[in-house]
Amino acid sequence: MEEVEKPPVSIKQEDTEMSDGYAVENPKSNRKSSSSSDSSDSEDEAEQTEQLLTLESELTSNSSNYDAHVQYIKLLRRSGEIEKLREARENMNALFPLTPSMWVEWAKDEASLSNDSNSKAVEKLYERGISEYLSIPLWCEYLNYVQEHDPKVRECSADGISKARNLFERAVTVAALHVAQGSQIWDAYTQFEQAILLTIDQSDFQAIEKQVHHIRSIFHRHLSIPLANLKSTLLAYKAWEVEQGNALDAESDNVDGISSHVASAYQKAEEMYNARALLEEQITRQYISESERFQHYMSYIEFEKSFGDPARVQILYERAMTDFPVSSDLWLDYTRYLDKTLKAGNVVKDVYSRATRNCPWVGELWVRYLLCLEGGHASEKEISAVFEKSLQCTFSTLEEYLDLFLTRVDGLRRRFSSARGDDMLNYSLIRGSFQQAAGYLSPQMKNTDGLLRLHAYWARLELKLGNDLTAARGVWESLLKTCGSMLEAWQGYIAMEIELGHINEARAIYRRCYSKRFSGTGSEDICHAWLRFEREFGTLEDLNYAVLKVSPRLEELQLFRLQQEYKSFTEATDQREQTLKKTAREKRKSGLSAIDEQSPGKQQKNTSQNQKNLHEKKNTRGQNLAEANDVEEREGKVEKQVNEQQMKDNNLSKTRLYTDQCTAFVSNLNFKAKDEDLQKFFSDVGGVTAIRILYDKFTGKSRVSLSLSLSLSLFHSLSVCACKHMHVPPLLFLSSFFVTAHATKEKRNWQHELLTMCWSGAQAGISIS
Repeated sequence: MEEVEKPPVSIKQEDTEMSDGYAVENPKSNRKSSSSSDSSDSEDEAEQTEQLLTLESELTSNSSNYDAHVQYIKLLRRSGEIEKLREARENMNALFPLTPSMWVEWAKDEASLSNDSNSKAVEKLYERGISEYLSIPLWCEYLNYVQEHDPKVRECSADGISKARNLFERAVTVAALHVAQGSQIWDAYTQFEQAILLTIDQSDFQAIEKQVHHIRSIFHRHLSIPLANLKSTLLAYKAWEVEQGNALDAESDNVDGISSHVASAYQKAEEMYNARALLEEQITRQYISESERFQHYMSYIEFEKSFGDPARVQILYERAMTDFPVSSDLWLDYTRYLDKTLKAGNVVKDVYSRATRNCPWVGELWVRYLLCLEGGHASEKEISAVFEKSLQCTFSTLEEYLDLFLTRVDGLRRRFSSARGDDMLNYSLIRGSFQQAAGYLSPQMKNTDGLLRLHAYWARLELKLGNDLTAARGVWESLLKTCGSMLEAWQGYIAMEIELGHINEARAIYRRCYSKRFSGTGSEDICHAWLRFEREFGTLEDLNYAVLKVSPRLEELQLFRLQQEYKSFTEATDQREQTLKKTAREKRKSGLSAIDEQSPGKQQKNTSQNQKNLHEKKNTRGQNLAEANDVEEREGKVEKQVNEQQMKDNNLSKTRLYTDQCTAFVSNLNFKAKDEDLQKFFSDVGGVTAIRILYDKFTGKSRVSLSLSLSLSLFHSLSVCACKHMHVPPLLFLSSFFVTAHATKEKRNWQHELLTMCWSGAQAGISIS
């Protein structure tokens, strides 16, 4: 059975009768259940009131809840509270673009409450709606409303006709290239002009001829555009030409009888449509996923780009935006294309405005919006308003906020440098933007390169544009309060002073920061940088002072690095041993589990097999016993010879004389220690040739450290022995040796101490590779 589509008016009327006049159609039922209906209506009203209060509370606490706005408007529309409904719609549109269907509902609600004399307010609503999305149905509603409710247009006065024609021309400019629905606009335009033709006095042949020519021109324009249902348009055109007295075959869809240029344009348009028919079918297909539809749109867009027609590409982007209004990737791609191809600043600015309303969380869109406004020579007031609006949005990363602030400052700097006369900007705008950025970002971007880049830029502009050295130094000092552990911050401050030729100020900064702890090798780098600075800019006294300050610091850092390396190796060894033990336990556990999982029959079989193997081993053991005894006797003789040789080597090593030299440094000595005490202390070590105590240059007191000259071969042999048994790299062994030497206060023999460390480490199972 075929379904017959009812006209909208009859459906709406039927719905109204169903909702408002149900008692008329069922009087008996209404009388029987009047009390129950009243109670249910009151319950529904109470529930609706409660829902409204809940949504109002939700929107008060979170005004960016899109779904709450939609539900709130639906409930208000159902309850009939007009003033609240208007306010709710305005509040939502202040934050979000409304869908075309929501604009149609709003316009129709306002039209039902006003008369024709107040049609301007409704037309403004339609104008706001068509500015947000491309919607052919919304345009058609707008055109129909103007024709029906504008008195001048309805009466076909000259002003009314001019107004309607301008509106139709806007419509075809915006939407005529819509392949699937563009014909609706052209058909409405043609019908409007044909209606005007009927109102012209039949005696006014000149006016009739002019109107016929106008209608024919619209048909020709329509037939030259690749749109759906183009053949039906050709048939309608031929039928209209027949009405005008031209001899054409109105039943045939060929181009015979029409002018050659129109026929050529029509055939070309038909070929273009056939090339796009499959792509159109893919993006309008039902029952496909949104991701598939999105990919079909992107393929279609790339297809149109290959032909190089910006208007067709733009209309396709607009269609995609209507279907995917919150796709940030699509908006970014669309705006990039417009920046490259279109030079019309107002069009691009309008797209950026809509993009930031649909995807306010994308920082890149706001940045490029500001650049677009600057390129279009927008006023400072307009740019500032957009910038302040962008700061109210929530971005996913702090870098987006930083990029936004830097873009704002860039624009102010360019305008400050290029402006002349009355257009000159005050530098306080730039300084205020920097202060706003620093206050906003410093708590969240502490010790980051982004914050450093912001302050370095700020300090440079204070010098170049503000001509204020004190302010520039203040910028660096404020940065050091939050990023004092960043080496780059100190280096930037020093570089500025050196560039300005302020050597003493740069030296003062080095003296402040050389003893600070920086990440990585930054602590050593700042010390070496100070020494290079004094070599290049300072006097000999300045260099000596820097060496005096930096040398102990470098020794301290070197010792700290050695300790850290030794600790890391120890931790790695412990972790490896734990892993090996865990693996062994798991293997044993898995072996036991495999035995437990065996069936009783298999276990019995394995037991008997094991007993048989044991009996065979006992038989062969007697045969191999004699051979084993002979082998053991031979091995015992060899071992005895090796032991005797080792004893001889040890006796020779005790009397060996070492001639090569090296120097060892020992610290943490008593201030009262003298050369004689230390010589006596190390006398039983052997191989020590000289002991020198280091004294402070200015006070003359002992610096609690000494340089010890001893035999390099002795020290080397001991370290090799320790490293061999402990499997420790020589550098780590040296660190361990110094740590032990520092911690020990009583007299001891160094050789005995080193060997004790070696063997104790070996017995403890230390094995570091």
